[in-house]
Amino acid sequence: MVIRSNTARKADLEKAVADSFSRYAARNPRSREEDLKAADYMPGGNTRTVIFHPPFPLTIARGEGQYVEDIDQNRYTNFVGEFGAGLFGHSDPDIAAAIGRAVSDGWVLGGPNRYERILAAELVNRFPSIDRIRFTNSGTEANMMAISISRVVSGRSKVMVFEGAYHGGVFLFGHGGSPLNAPFDYVMAPFNNTQATVDLVERHAGDLACVVIEPMQGSAGMIPADRDFLEALRDVTHRHGIILIFDEVVTSRLSGGGLQEVLDVTPDMTTLGKYIGGGAAFGAFGGRADIMARFDPRSPEAVAHAGTFNNNVITHAAGATAMTRIYTPEIAGTFNARGDAFREDLNAIIDRHGLPMVVTGLGSIMQIHCCEGPLRDDYDAESDDDLKSQLLFHELLARGQRMTWRNSLLLCLPMTDSDLEAFCGAFSDVLGEHSHLFAMD
Repeated sequence: MVIRSNTARKADLEKAVADSFSRYAARNPRSREEDLKAADYMPGGNTRTVIFHPPFPLTIARGEGQYVEDIDQNRYTNFVGEFGAGLFGHSDPDIAAAIGRAVSDGWVLGGPNRYERILAAELVNRFPSIDRIRFTNSGTEANMMAISISRVVSGRSKVMVFEGAYHGGVFLFGHGGSPLNAPFDYVMAPFNNTQATVDLVERHAGDLACVVIEPMQGSAGMIPADRDFLEALRDVTHRHGIILIFDEVVTSRLSGGGLQEVLDVTPDMTTLGKYIGGGAAFGAFGGRADIMARFDPRSPEAVAHAGTFNNNVITHAAGATAMTRIYTPEIAGTFNARGDAFREDLNAIIDRHGLPMVVTGLGSIMQIHCCEGPLRDDYDAESDDDLKSQLLFHELLARGQRMTWRNSLLLCLPMTDSDLEAFCGAFSDVLGEHSHLFAMD
């Protein structure tokens, strides 16, 4: 009898998801048409896997402030946050003016520009681990360069990464990794498992060039690392001369000096990306002066770091303005405090409805999980119910609230208290309407 009852409830959930897909398709005929056309030229109709979701993704026509509008003229409060790059919203006037000034003076200049040194100085002064810095075009490139220089400096070959980690398009370590991963010799460690990780470092110490870790895993579910875990990792890598790299491509926004500053754990190198370019393509890697000195072209031991757009004048003009005038350390502190309060409000709504759900994250970055917490690693996060997550995504979208497909939310600076309250209201409405489905085992 119980089995039949559970089967019937599962069928109800599947029907609810199918109905939400049908309503979505009916609201967005032009996006559907564009998706079908795009498939004639791009595999799957897109060139960026993470923005695809069934039955088809929205085609966005324009953005302003914290809002976007699709080509079917549906308007959404945009909690996608461009997966971290959209911190400043879609139309900040100071950034637009900075880009306009740069463009008016000409671009692709083929030499140092007047903005890159301003941005470099700001980042060196902010991040405890960065004595010197170099720019790239993405977080993926930043991690590739940080790992590569670690292998050069250390004379060792192996790279420790963590289960569930994401360090870019060629560094995916969830669900067994990706066949496209860069072919380094990896040692896979369990996230947030201190003793097992320390034991692995000790076992491979003679061959380990570096350990790369997100101080909060992003694609695994916005799951923070325990401070004690990171401190133990700092201690054991220091003891064996292994370069510790913090991937703060996403988490650097969590304070003026990143999550490393909040936790008071300083790595040897840090990688950056996302929002720091003010919305333009950006990446950077930096660290101890002795490591970064290997890129000094005046040095007899110099190694080359090439890249046509490493000093893209448009990116650096936008980034210099964004980081020196808009996202100051003081603004970062108050903004992320708002994010913490918002996450607490969402968890309080879940508690009031008595549902097996939890919102994880830190500051302005969070994710809604359709499973009970606490979640400490990607294995815990795998208990997230995919059908419930799809239902939640589509029901909130129908109410004008746009999250990522995996139900993460990244706040942007233009968002008001009214925006956050509206999301809370829509969230509570969805949970109330479908509580019998979200409550099911």
